[in-house]
Amino acid sequence: MALAIFDLDNTLLAGDSDHAWLDFLASLGAVEGDSLREANNRYYQEYLEGTLDIHEFLRFVLAPLARHSRNELDAWHRQYMARKILPMITVQSRALLEKHAQEGDTRLIITATNRFVTGPIARELGVEELLATEVEEDGHGNYTGRSTGIPCFREGKVERLRLWLAERNLPWEDTLAGACFYSDSHNDLPLLELVGRPVAVDPDTTLEEIARERGWATITLRGSRQIPA
Repeated sequence: MALAIFDLDNTLLAGDSDHAWLDFLASLGAVEGDSLREANNRYYQEYLEGTLDIHEFLRFVLAPLARHSRNELDAWHRQYMARKILPMITVQSRALLEKHAQEGDTRLIITATNRFVTGPIARELGVEELLATEVEEDGHGNYTGRSTGIPCFREGKVERLRLWLAERNLPWEDTLAGACFYSDSHNDLPLLELVGRPVAVDPDTTLEEIARERGWATITLRGSRQIPA
């Protein structure tokens, strides 16, 4: 049984769930509009450029969760799934996940986006194992607006995966040697460089160049290039 690891945003999804969530809240009037959209776009650009301060970004992106009840947030999330996320899930993404399921692989989504946003997305995709940035809760099931633990971003993905494997008594080197990791982003190079089968998916310019230089597989989940056997 091999481990098949998937980034979420711009990999399994044809878009960014974190950015889309705040944009959705702004469209509802649940958060301040133009100023939030401007900051949201700025942070997204910093992510693309590899300059994002993850802790600063998490303070920004998680703050709206503390301003509303869990029931209200859950109701909005159902609308968000229908309006924003389902259109981002391609036939190719579902086919790739099914391919690994049929091969008996353990499928794991690993994402910097927080668990509140991504938990229902993983369930929609039929993936039981999810490593995401964790959101702190108060004693009543509501969110504090703070993250907890290691953010699941860049080197943090490696550390979170290391802990996940240790909890399951799975050997680090042997498991990663037989693992594949699908990602679109150069931000995921710390983990891509550790797995036996790194796969660039609709990669950004930096990752596309690195994948070409190193002979890594490159595929699209939005077009006609085939999923590697």
